[in-house]
Amino acid sequence: MTKAAPGGQWAAVGTSAGAPGSSEPTTFAAIWTRYFDMVRRTLACLGVPATTLDDAVQEVFLVVHRRLATTAGAVAEDAAASQKQWIYGIARRVAWRHHRTLTRERRRLELVEPPSSARLPDSLVERSEAIAFMTDFLEALDPDQREVFVLAEIESFTAREIAEVMASSPNTVASRLRLARAKFEAALQRHRAKLSREERR
Repeated sequence: MTKAAPGGQWAAVGTSAGAPGSSEPTTFAAIWTRYFDMVRRTLACLGVPATTLDDAVQEVFLVVHRRLATTAGAVAEDAAASQKQWIYGIARRVAWRHHRTLTRERRRLELVEPPSSARLPDSLVERSEAIAFMTDFLEALDPDQREVFVLAEIESFTAREIAEVMASSPNTVASRLRLARAKFEAALQRHRAKLSREERR
């Protein structure tokens, strides 16, 4: 899926109504363009696998599209929430649904070892290892700590915004973020030590 804004029927929706909390009129196409990358990153960090990531992104924006087209749906949302928080809240719920589906599928399928492949260039290997490290780290975190870490360190949400999105107190958010950062530093040190040992072999 590309970032290009959708056209046709989708683009026409929202020309006179923004997402909850937005003070200026916002078209669906403008929301798509502005938040596409954030939604995709958020879904990936919340555990949506690459094989279903495009479907999940589309699902998020289908929900956005539907709510913008329905005045009652927009009014039902928290009017004080920012557009960014509103979009994230939708992505969070979509990610949870995909996670539940994936968990059920994993219970039914046996793991198949992928075939060996030719050696990749060092730059690709390093990138792959970095992605694998972050994926393993995020998956090992407590779900609440993972969400706070992703919002703060990747999406640059403020502590207040995170507290509102997660319906938690700022103190709780700060505590979870402090624990997540400490775990990240510990995991990073272990990872570097592992790489150092492998280089000495």
